[in-house]
Amino acid sequence: MAFAYFDTAHAVEVHDEIINQTGGVLGVLNINLLESVIEHLKNEIYYPDLEHKLTHLFYSINKNHSFQDGNKRASIALSAYFLEINNCSFRVERFIAEMENIAVDVADNRIDKDLLFEIITSIIYNDDYSEELKLKIIYAKGFNNAD
Repeated sequence: MAFAYFDTAHAVEVHDEIINQTGGVLGVLNINLLESVIEHLKNEIYYPDLEHKLTHLFYSINKNHSFQDGNKRASIALSAYFLEINNCSFRVERFIAEMENIAVDVADNRIDKDLLFEIITSIIYNDDYSEELKLKIIYAKGFNNAD
């Protein structure tokens, strides 16, 4: 499958639009890091399919802090756009809704990249999380304390 990609200028434009709509600080902290994330998506060896590419994009934008502010929001928006331009617009609404609940946990290291991959794969291919995945998410979020 041939994938569609966006460039760094588009990523900055989307970020700035988010900040203008929701508040925060405009600006890019590290343009080279942002360019690297977007360029690395094209590496078919590391990211051979949609779910690997999407996980890398979301995780890297969320964690690497390429922007002054709004990295979590940008990770959601840019990943949703990636889904849209790659013929998965029917999953965008669910992706956004689910990832709003996941983005903070990724940023706070409660959800690692492996669990994020499972979550994203489920969003792409299933209508709901499996019971096993739901439990993994609950435990990652720290709701397993029996106090």
